[in-house]
Amino acid sequence: HVQLVESGGGPVQSGGSLKLTCAGSAYILEQCGMGWFRQAPGKEREGVAAIDSDGIVSYADPVKGRFTISKDNAKNTLYLQMNSLKAEDTAMYYCAADQYGRISPSSAVQPLGDRAMDYWGRGTQVTVS
Repeated sequence: HVQLVESGGGPVQSGGSLKLTCAGSAYILEQCGMGWFRQAPGKEREGVAAIDSDGIVSYADPVKGRFTISKDNAKNTLYLQMNSLKAEDTAMYYCAADQYGRISPSSAVQPLGDRAMDYWGRGTQVTVS
């Protein structure tokens, strides 16, 4: 059974930084494609950043140059470093796993990329003011 648990969200001022963490079940980061997604009130869920089992990464245009996705396979942990935060980054952020690597990171951050994810965490709220 795959478990994903996000942490690190909270309130932050515009221009500030946060680092989100997603703790996964054993081997999940090593074997699966992983992604960060977010959903703001009244909006569709959208891809933010994704990384495959080989470490190839991709970012959605709104976060390029500001967010960095990374992982530590030994710790089964996925990270999202978020810098220069803006009010429009306010959302619930979710960690997700693509168990069979069905989708490339570049596709995962496109609209409907979330449909390929097999497992989801419960999310962590990020509020930028």
